[in-house]
Amino acid sequence: MDEVPNPWFSWDYLARNSDEVLRQLGIHTTLTLQAILIAAAVALPLAMLARRVPRLAAPIMGVSGVMYTIPSFALFALLAPFTGIGRTTVLIGLVVYALLVLVRNTLVGLEGVDADVVDAARGLGYSPTRLLLTVELPNALPSILAGLRIATVSTVALVTVGVVVGYGGLGQLMFRGFQSDYRAQILTASIMCLLLALILDLALVLLGRVAMPWMRRRRAA
Repeated sequence: MDEVPNPWFSWDYLARNSDEVLRQLGIHTTLTLQAILIAAAVALPLAMLARRVPRLAAPIMGVSGVMYTIPSFALFALLAPFTGIGRTTVLIGLVVYALLVLVRNTLVGLEGVDADVVDAARGLGYSPTRLLLTVELPNALPSILAGLRIATVSTVALVTVGVVVGYGGLGQLMFRGFQSDYRAQILTASIMCLLLALILDLALVLLGRVAMPWMRRRRAA
């Protein structure tokens, strides 16, 4: 009896399942973007608070670090009884994991602003809010962007773990492929994850060039 072909890549699989692949890719992409946006919206105020009140820096970083060390499978399982099975549970978990990277990089960026530049702005009469928005945050952007890139790529990978609560995007395809030993399904989902991470990372690099034109001039000089 001939062995049934089980290739690692199959155009036939893509042709027959393109709708499902694109649907899961859409879920994977929206989950990633939503998690990063929410995490950034939470991380930025926390980092600014830690910058303004140094005694809060250790507790903020400590809590973020503890949450980051919880294994993803365990975190999703712990959240499920309270938030249910599905998107909400996965989204909360992804935000929790992105927080540490974003808070840390934002705080490092703010603390790394040249003290002479800050003193000069204060000497010109800048209020704390104006100082933050026009001096500290622009100078911290390279570090913030680096954190966003790391958090985004790691979130793309973590979305697949959401399969444990039935909402893992491309992880659903991987899981089904492992269950049926269908190599083409496993590899297709893996390649899609890789391409998504590369595309989002490239988009952030381009966004950084637009948001920080002075960095291009500095490199050229």
